[in-house]
Amino acid sequence: MRFRVPKQSGGEPQTQKMRRLFFIALAKQLRVIWPILSGIVSIMVASGLAIWQIEDWRIDEALYFTFVTGLTIGYGDFTPKHVSARILALLIGFAGIVLTGVIAAITVKALNATDRDGG
Repeated sequence: MRFRVPKQSGGEPQTQKMRRLFFIALAKQLRVIWPILSGIVSIMVASGLAIWQIEDWRIDEALYFTFVTGLTIGYGDFTPKHVSARILALLIGFAGIVLTGVIAAITVKALNATDRDGG
């Protein structure tokens, strides 16, 4: 037995309409918040490149470390040894927490807009 989504009067199923409204609202939110998101990611990448120079890692290792730290995954396969690199790693971690919070906030705002417009 298959579940069928009821059709709207316009011929578009309700879930497709809600999905379309969500992505439209998300795109609007991203357009507004893009300077902040790009600033946070720039801070993370710049800190990672500084760690690359301080720790004498390969650039791919430094960028890998940056995003693993920023996303608060922290595998531990790369650990900075110098104090200045450790301080930059803290900055990367805090920037990653802020980035995650901003992304969660704009997603919730888009979901609220979808519920308000499509409900």
